[in-house]
Amino acid sequence: MAEKLVSLDDNETCKQYVIPSNEEIINELTKELDCANIKSAAENDGNVNKCDGRKLDHEGNNVDSSEEEVTAGVFENKADNEENHVKVDDDFIDEEALKDLEITYSVEEKERLQREAETCKSKGNEQFKAGDYQGSAQSYTLALRTCPLTFDKDRAVMYSNRAAAKVKLGLKLSAIEDCSKAVELNPAYLKAYFRRAQLLEETEKLDEALADYQKVLELDPLYREALYASKRLSEQIHERNEHMKTEMLAKLKDLGNMILRPFGLSTSNFQVTQDPNSGGYSVNFQQAPQ
Repeated sequence: MAEKLVSLDDNETCKQYVIPSNEEIINELTKELDCANIKSAAENDGNVNKCDGRKLDHEGNNVDSSEEEVTAGVFENKADNEENHVKVDDDFIDEEALKDLEITYSVEEKERLQREAETCKSKGNEQFKAGDYQGSAQSYTLALRTCPLTFDKDRAVMYSNRAAAKVKLGLKLSAIEDCSKAVELNPAYLKAYFRRAQLLEETEKLDEALADYQKVLELDPLYREALYASKRLSEQIHERNEHMKTEMLAKLKDLGNMILRPFGLSTSNFQVTQDPNSGGYSVNFQQAPQ
């Protein structure tokens, strides 16, 4: 179809502007639709090709990209990620599926799988020592998916080791979950209790942390770090509780004054006395002097 030209007069020059034909408009809209479809497909695959940020050829392939390549198995999402740190993509252990499979295994097969899991764990240990915490966490996950459920203590070590790797990645809450799984599998696992206690303290869960430090001392009464931590936390918890109590009493006093004011009374008419033995409080009414 032939182009239609129209002249517009801007009082200074006469410019020629091209009005696109219907065919050109359709082609342009088709290109935009193709770009949108490419972006949608890429998002579904987990690799976003932004139409605004990347040049695409006619078939939607990358021509020029300035974005960094995402490491396989690991991603960073500042909106959803814990503490804005890297996150291990898939660390779920389907124990129900493992249990179903284990029924079909012979004793020899279970022992073979346990050896394979130990190999994965050893690889994770080496990666951890080398500073590859993402790789080590993934190796421990593979070990847990391989090791039969029969080997409780072996699996407890794998969970605890994975927790250590997650700590290095900044994934404290997920590391706490792994420590909890470790002590569930091995209730006498001192190192897992101590590691969880440290993480709970760092996440301001002081009462739970103190309980874990005390559990460590039950297992080893001479564990020096747990002794110091237990004493320190006991003092912090006491100070926190006293501060909370003071704040609560102040708020109750303000509320009481607001209620009593219409009756010409205030909390000053009531004497609060603490019992030195029980720590409880008693309230006595005092008539204000005339």
